Amino acid sequence: MHTAPLTSDHTDPEPPEWWRQAVVYQVYPRSFADADGDGIGDLRGILSRVRYLADLGIDAVWLSPFYPSELADGGYDVADYRDVDPRLGTLDDFDALVEALHAEGIRVVVDIVPNHTSNKHAWFQEALAAGRGSAARARYIFRDGAGPDGSQPPADWVSVFGGPAWEPVGDGQWYFHNFAVEQPDLDWSNPQVRADFVHTLRFWSDRGVDGFRIDVAHMLTKDFVDPLPSQAELDAIPRDGNHPMIDRDDVHEVYAEWREVFDSYDPPRTAVAEAWVEPSRIPLYARAESLGQAFNFDLLEADFDATQFRRIVTDNLTLAAQSGSSTTWVLSNHDVVRHATRYGLPDAERGTDGRPLRKHGNEWLLSGGTRPELDAAAGIRRARAASLFVLGLPGSAYVYQGEELGLHEVAAIDDEHRQDPTFFRSPGEDIGRDGCRVPLPWTAEGSSFGFGDDGAHLPQPAWFADLAVAVQDGDPASTLALYRRALALRHELQTGEALTWVETGRHDVLQFHRPNGWTVVTNFGTEPFDLPADADIALSSGPLDGRVLPGETTVWISAR
Repeated sequence: MHTAPLTSDHTDPEPPEWWRQAVVYQVYPRSFADADGDGIGDLRGILSRVRYLADLGIDAVWLSPFYPSELADGGYDVADYRDVDPRLGTLDDFDALVEALHAEGIRVVVDIVPNHTSNKHAWFQEALAAGRGSAARARYIFRDGAGPDGSQPPADWVSVFGGPAWEPVGDGQWYFHNFAVEQPDLDWSNPQVRADFVHTLRFWSDRGVDGFRIDVAHMLTKDFVDPLPSQAELDAIPRDGNHPMIDRDDVHEVYAEWREVFDSYDPPRTAVAEAWVEPSRIPLYARAESLGQAFNFDLLEADFDATQFRRIVTDNLTLAAQSGSSTTWVLSNHDVVRHATRYGLPDAERGTDGRPLRKHGNEWLLSGGTRPELDAAAGIRRARAASLFVLGLPGSAYVYQGEELGLHEVAAIDDEHRQDPTFFRSPGEDIGRDGCRVPLPWTAEGSSFGFGDDGAHLPQPAWFADLAVAVQDGDPASTLALYRRALALRHELQTGEALTWVETGRHDVLQFHRPNGWTVVTNFGTEPFDLPADADIALSSGPLDGRVLPGETTVWISAR
């Protein structure tokens, strides 16, 4: 029995916009490949692996920040938006990388971090020197401190990374930083700020960049009316477009200007919003007159559960239809515990709204990876099944470096090696994100498993050797081989942005058809499921017994 088709507005079998159903591979540059042997990944390291990326079959590379940075937040504290960190290379290296990727038909998306700069940015250094009331300080959010001498913060606000969100500068004024102390927030009501980012977008577009990923796109504009509310009062304000600092309606005035920039190029430059907002507000960012696409993060918080997956797919295809965009599917990225590990841990504890009460895997990370016990084999089995399910969906898919190798999260990192500011600002509460940012293993031997010639900036565990690219390359049963085959088949089978659910008679088995007869079946349970006797199985996430689909396995069935 079939249910009604789910589709976005765009169902052209050959969509002209490349991004609508693209597979985008996220590269965290400092942890991908190190060409100069200093332990930090760099642009020439990525250049040396372009063949690997092409063989994988991706449509685009998203480069996390490679700009000059003090690395207070893994590169998201940007000191210069129109240059390359000398430790990672030069603008010439960037140009060479873009040229090489384009030669393989791979487009390039770069990260833009517009909410805040580094405290080492020339603007902020000028603001510190200029003093109160200056035009330089007006580019940021400064307030007089409380008390007769200004020695108390303007409000009791807490930053996202923990600790106070206001920092004194020694003259009675304080600046606001929603993230790390080293990341002062910009004032987006300032015309100079807006004009400078337009300059930045054109700078990279002129160098051949095809699109932009917008960091914390929902937090740029702010309306801080004195007296400032308390943290408790701030938390109680609805996020309906009028919150003082989160998901304000006026942020779309910024993106309308950016859209004019994007559309002035041929082909138009693309953009995708990192916007952690209420679902009903996602289409505001994804509509054509704004950024054009927005991340759907629901699967990052989902268990390996058929009911949750079906609801998330249904809801997000509906949201995509409202905006006229395509949806995005994300199982892992640089900010969350890798999904192979999440799926090997007990399901997340959830509140009455169905949302996780805390970050999934946080207890396990805090214990150094000992409690609760990780079922690594089940985790990778479910991760392979979930990945094949997601890659069969309409919309674009984002693959985080290393997931194609089946990498687990690295929990056992000594405190002295940790880098994430969350770890230092939230001791005993949040271990941070270093475990998903450990440099990739390319070979089974060497000081950094082929990442570079002289170690890695985050320690790699010994078990990385078994998952190295060189070990998996040529092994038809490897996770790398599964991803390569899946991406090749996806290009062959992909058509319109629609699916139709097919009822299976099992609450733990999902099946859907795509417009050309391509069928995806995932068994989220443990009991086998019988496939049609004449099923033409094109790909499976795990071994099959004839036409019997084992538990925690996905198959793709092609049309005859």
